[in-house]
Amino acid sequence: MCNIIRTAIDGPVGAGKSTIARECARRLGFIYIDTGALYRAIGVFCNENSIDVHDDKATAEFIASGAINIELRFINKEQRVFVNNSDYTEKIRTPDASMLASRVSANPEVRAFLLELQRSFARDNSVIMDGRDIGTVVLPDAEIKIFLTADPEERAKRRYDELIEKGVSADYETVLADLNKRDYDDSHRANAPLKQADDAILVNTTGNTFEQSVERIVKIINEKLNK
Repeated sequence: MCNIIRTAIDGPVGAGKSTIARECARRLGFIYIDTGALYRAIGVFCNENSIDVHDDKATAEFIASGAINIELRFINKEQRVFVNNSDYTEKIRTPDASMLASRVSANPEVRAFLLELQRSFARDNSVIMDGRDIGTVVLPDAEIKIFLTADPEERAKRRYDELIEKGVSADYETVLADLNKRDYDDSHRANAPLKQADDAILVNTTGNTFEQSVERIVKIINEKLNK
């Protein structure tokens, strides 16, 4: 049995990766890494500094200038995202932040900037890391790979409910349209597109309760641990 177990969870937006992976990590005593938060933070920070994220060259130059220092800190066992020592954790959980993340994640310079940071977390710790290209690019040799998905309508409903619960004004049809666009952009980008790794286990959570989805992932990981 490996001393360190790295679990890569990939999948489209709204599949429940973050909430499910976070709870699985808590139950197993692993460290949870939400890589999407890193892209969201970069997108939001660029936008705040009047950098057009659709301009790959301008974004790359801004990143290369050293203007942004991004960190993941674990406070009371919860991941918090800091940009230049400011906590961005709450401000990156909006539909606008999601679209900005989709755009900057298509920039190869941004992906290269974050690659080593993401890999560094998995060197000495058992982790559950979720994102769009963890099993294919970030941790291609992960011991466990899972592709987590659900029907678009269900994913949109989950995201809509999440926004309403946070007090964010939202319209279901708009959320669904944004989700479909994000799916297309993520799976069609030239650099590290969203796709299921050849050796990943497909887990479709359509119709599942949160507990059922968590139990399924924990079972997969425990089976690996017990081999």
